[in-house]
Amino acid sequence: MTGIISIVLSFALAGIHLAISSQPRTRGRVIEIILVYALVFQVGVIGFIFGFIPHVFFADTTAQSIGWATGSPFQFEVGIHDGAWGVLGFLSIWFKKGFRIATGIGWALFMLGAAAGHVYHSVAFDNFAEYNFLMIFVDGFVAFELPILLWLNHKWNNYTESVN
Repeated sequence: MTGIISIVLSFALAGIHLAISSQPRTRGRVIEIILVYALVFQVGVIGFIFGFIPHVFFADTTAQSIGWATGSPFQFEVGIHDGAWGVLGFLSIWFKKGFRIATGIGWALFMLGAAAGHVYHSVAFDNFAEYNFLMIFVDGFVAFELPILLWLNHKWNNYTESVN
Protein backbone atom coordinates (compact mmCIF):
# COMPACT_ATOMS: atom_id res chain seq x y z
CA MET A 1 0.00 0.00 0.00
CA THR A 2 2.83 2.43 0.80
CA GLY A 3 4.27 1.95 -2.67
CA ILE A 4 0.96 2.81 -4.30
CA ILE A 5 0.61 5.87 -2.08
CA SER A 6 4.12 7.05 -3.02
CA ILE A 7 3.32 6.69 -6.73
CA VAL A 8 0.02 8.58 -6.39
CA LEU A 9 1.63 11.27 -4.23
CA SER A 10 4.51 11.78 -6.66
CA PHE A 11 2.13 12.44 -9.54
CA ALA A 12 -0.37 14.47 -7.48
CA LEU A 13 2.26 16.73 -5.94
CA ALA A 14 4.00 17.18 -9.29
CA GLY A 15 0.64 18.28 -10.70
CA ILE A 16 0.10 20.73 -7.85
CA HIS A 17 3.66 22.04 -8.26
CA LEU A 18 3.06 22.65 -11.96
CA ALA A 19 -0.36 24.22 -11.34
CA ILE A 20 0.91 26.80 -8.85
CA SER A 21 4.25 27.51 -10.53
CA SER A 22 4.52 30.71 -12.53
CA GLN A 23 7.11 29.20 -14.87
CA PRO A 24 6.03 28.07 -18.36
CA ARG A 25 4.78 24.50 -18.63
CA THR A 26 6.96 23.25 -21.45
CA ARG A 27 6.93 19.51 -21.99
CA GLY A 28 10.55 19.40 -20.80
CA ARG A 29 9.68 21.20 -17.57
CA VAL A 30 6.61 19.04 -16.99
CA ILE A 31 8.54 15.79 -17.38
CA GLU A 32 11.42 17.05 -15.23
CA ILE A 33 9.04 17.98 -12.40
CA ILE A 34 7.31 14.59 -12.64
CA LEU A 35 10.72 12.86 -12.65
CA VAL A 36 11.97 14.74 -9.59
CA TYR A 37 8.82 13.97 -7.61
CA ALA A 38 9.03 10.31 -8.71
CA LEU A 39 12.65 10.10 -7.55
CA VAL A 40 11.88 11.82 -4.24
CA PHE A 41 8.80 9.75 -3.39
CA GLN A 42 9.37 6.43 -5.17
CA VAL A 43 13.08 6.21 -4.34
CA GLY A 44 13.59 8.62 -1.43
CA VAL A 45 10.49 8.04 0.66
CA ILE A 46 10.15 4.34 -0.14
CA GLY A 47 13.87 3.67 0.30
CA PHE A 48 14.36 5.60 3.50
CA ILE A 49 11.06 5.77 5.33
CA PHE A 50 9.53 2.47 4.21
CA GLY A 51 12.76 0.52 3.65
CA PHE A 52 15.45 1.70 6.03
CA ILE A 53 13.32 2.40 9.10
CA PRO A 54 11.24 -0.82 9.12
CA HIS A 55 14.11 -3.17 8.19
CA VAL A 56 16.51 -1.65 10.73
CA PHE A 57 14.27 -0.72 13.66
CA PHE A 58 11.36 -3.16 13.27
CA ALA A 59 13.16 -6.07 11.63
CA ASP A 60 11.10 -8.97 12.98
CA THR A 61 7.74 -7.31 12.31
CA THR A 62 8.88 -6.41 8.79
CA ALA A 63 10.15 -9.94 8.16
CA GLN A 64 6.80 -11.41 9.22
CA SER A 65 4.87 -9.05 6.93
CA ILE A 66 7.01 -10.20 3.98
CA GLY A 67 6.83 -13.87 4.93
CA TRP A 68 10.52 -14.07 5.82
CA ALA A 69 12.11 -15.73 8.84
CA THR A 70 12.60 -13.46 11.82
CA GLY A 71 15.87 -12.86 13.65
CA SER A 72 18.04 -12.55 10.56
CA PRO A 73 20.85 -9.97 10.54
CA PHE A 74 20.16 -9.66 6.82
CA GLN A 75 17.28 -7.32 7.68
CA PHE A 76 19.81 -4.73 8.84
CA GLU A 77 21.73 -4.98 5.56
CA VAL A 78 18.55 -4.63 3.52
CA GLY A 79 17.62 -1.59 5.60
CA ILE A 80 20.99 0.09 5.07
CA HIS A 81 20.74 -0.63 1.34
CA ASP A 82 17.26 0.89 1.15
CA GLY A 83 18.33 3.87 3.24
CA ALA A 84 21.27 4.61 0.96
CA TRP A 85 18.99 4.59 -2.07
CA GLY A 86 16.52 6.75 -0.17
CA VAL A 87 19.16 9.40 0.40
CA LEU A 88 19.97 9.35 -3.33
CA GLY A 89 16.29 9.84 -4.12
CA PHE A 90 16.12 12.90 -1.86
CA LEU A 91 19.38 14.30 -3.28
CA SER A 92 17.82 14.14 -6.76
CA ILE A 93 16.10 17.41 -5.90
CA TRP A 94 19.42 19.24 -6.20
CA PHE A 95 21.57 17.08 -8.45
CA LYS A 96 20.65 16.73 -12.11
CA LYS A 97 21.92 15.00 -15.23
CA GLY A 98 23.90 11.86 -14.56
CA PHE A 99 22.99 11.76 -10.87
CA ARG A 100 19.28 11.42 -11.61
CA ILE A 101 19.96 8.92 -14.38
CA ALA A 102 22.13 6.76 -12.10
CA THR A 103 19.63 6.98 -9.24
CA GLY A 104 16.64 6.17 -11.45
CA ILE A 105 18.24 3.32 -13.40
CA GLY A 106 19.84 1.80 -10.29
CA TRP A 107 16.56 1.86 -8.35
CA ALA A 108 14.61 0.57 -11.37
CA LEU A 109 16.99 -2.40 -11.67
CA PHE A 110 16.64 -3.07 -7.95
CA MET A 111 12.84 -2.92 -8.28
CA LEU A 112 12.91 -5.29 -11.27
CA GLY A 113 15.02 -7.74 -9.27
CA ALA A 114 12.78 -7.33 -6.23
CA ALA A 115 9.67 -7.98 -8.34
CA ALA A 116 11.29 -11.12 -9.79
CA GLY A 117 12.21 -12.25 -6.27
CA HIS A 118 8.65 -11.69 -5.06
CA VAL A 119 7.26 -13.72 -7.99
CA TYR A 120 9.73 -16.52 -7.29
CA HIS A 121 8.92 -16.64 -3.57
CA SER A 122 5.19 -16.56 -4.29
CA VAL A 123 5.40 -19.49 -6.70
CA ALA A 124 8.24 -21.57 -5.24
CA PHE A 125 7.43 -21.17 -1.55
CA ASP A 126 3.71 -20.36 -1.66
CA ASN A 127 4.54 -17.02 -0.02
CA PHE A 128 1.52 -14.84 -0.60
CA ALA A 129 2.15 -12.60 2.40
CA GLU A 130 0.76 -9.13 1.77
CA TYR A 131 4.13 -7.39 1.54
CA ASN A 132 5.60 -10.12 -0.64
CA PHE A 133 2.93 -10.75 -3.26
CA LEU A 134 1.42 -7.26 -3.58
CA MET A 135 4.86 -5.70 -4.00
CA ILE A 136 5.20 -7.43 -7.37
CA PHE A 137 2.90 -4.89 -8.96
CA VAL A 138 4.37 -1.77 -7.36
CA ASP A 139 7.97 -2.86 -7.92
CA GLY A 140 7.17 -3.83 -11.50
CA PHE A 141 5.49 -0.48 -12.24
CA VAL A 142 8.39 1.55 -10.85
CA ALA A 143 10.93 -0.62 -12.71
CA PHE A 144 9.41 0.49 -16.01
CA GLU A 145 8.12 3.96 -15.09
CA LEU A 146 11.43 5.48 -13.97
CA PRO A 147 13.40 4.57 -17.13
CA ILE A 148 10.57 5.97 -19.27
CA LEU A 149 10.59 9.24 -17.30
CA LEU A 150 14.39 9.40 -17.57
CA TRP A 151 14.27 8.81 -21.31
CA LEU A 152 11.61 11.48 -21.83
CA ASN A 153 13.57 13.90 -19.65
CA HIS A 154 16.70 13.25 -21.69
CA LYS A 155 14.78 13.64 -24.95
CA TRP A 156 12.88 16.82 -24.04
CA ASN A 157 15.34 18.68 -21.82
CA ASN A 158 18.62 20.40 -22.29
CA TYR A 159 18.96 20.52 -18.47
CA THR A 160 18.92 24.31 -18.36
CA GLU A 161 15.43 24.60 -16.90
CA SER A 162 15.06 25.09 -13.16
CA VAL A 163 12.99 22.76 -11.00
CA ASN A 164 11.69 25.60 -8.80
